[in-house]
Amino acid sequence: MYAIIETGGKQYRVSEGDVLTVEKLELNEGETVEFSRVLSVVKDGEATFGQPVIAGAKVTGKVMEQGKGKKILVFKYKAKSNYRKRQGHRQPFTKVVIEKIEA
Repeated sequence: MYAIIETGGKQYRVSEGDVLTVEKLELNEGETVEFSRVLSVVKDGEATFGQPVIAGAKVTGKVMEQGKGKKILVFKYKAKSNYRKRQGHRQPFTKVVIEKIEA
């Protein structure tokens, strides 16, 4: 059994027990998170699709950790004008373990 959920403007395929890295959620470690935007559920080979979401379906998980991703460099440059700007960015994330799919 798996579900397709939407969070942070992205879609994820999840099963029970999966560890998922999503955009930062304002929750502390150990708290429970509920994803109510369930787009699709496949159970025993039978698929259910929402329009756009399935009413009453939810996926629950537990926050494992909050963190930041690897640093990327943003380098701006304009030729012949001596303009150079270097900036780093680390995207914050939340790591969630999926506990239950209800559909």
